[in-house]
Amino acid sequence: MHPYEIKVQMQERGQDRLVKGNASVYDTVERLAKGGYVEAQETSREGRRPERTVYRITDRGRDQMHEWLREMLSEPSPELPQLSAALMFIAALPRKGEVISLLQRRIVLLEAAIAATGVQLKAAVDADVPRLFLIEDEFANHQRQSEVKWVRELIRQLEDGTLPWPEFEPMA
Repeated sequence: MHPYEIKVQMQERGQDRLVKGNASVYDTVERLAKGGYVEAQETSREGRRPERTVYRITDRGRDQMHEWLREMLSEPSPELPQLSAALMFIAALPRKGEVISLLQRRIVLLEAAIAATGVQLKAAVDADVPRLFLIEDEFANHQRQSEVKWVRELIRQLEDGTLPWPEFEPMA
């Protein structure tokens, strides 16, 4: 495919949110070509359209992709999600009430994302997009739902005192 075809296919599958703009696809293909993971197969021009180069994955690129996918599917990531990092320092905010309000806002935003993704998934299914191309969104929604449940429980514990909020001396 040429990079524009890749972008169109990603849009059809709802995967375009992973890439910011057409230039990003072209930049990525260029980096993959420099690394020997894809190679130009043919270049053509139709009418007044710009020249288009069709790329194909190389054996090296296929091997690297398979290695990368096997690793990502089988091994949990050691990367720390943003919420985990914030929770490490939650007590730096001086008022428990503010933390509860911030967490409640998070729930509202998560629930909005869950609903929006649900609508997108239904539209994709109605458009006959194969479910295999939707499972990352299903997974993301499941994570959001789990996070909402966990954050609600955290709020409950902060409110009823089963998770005590530390008292700090005001800094001079």
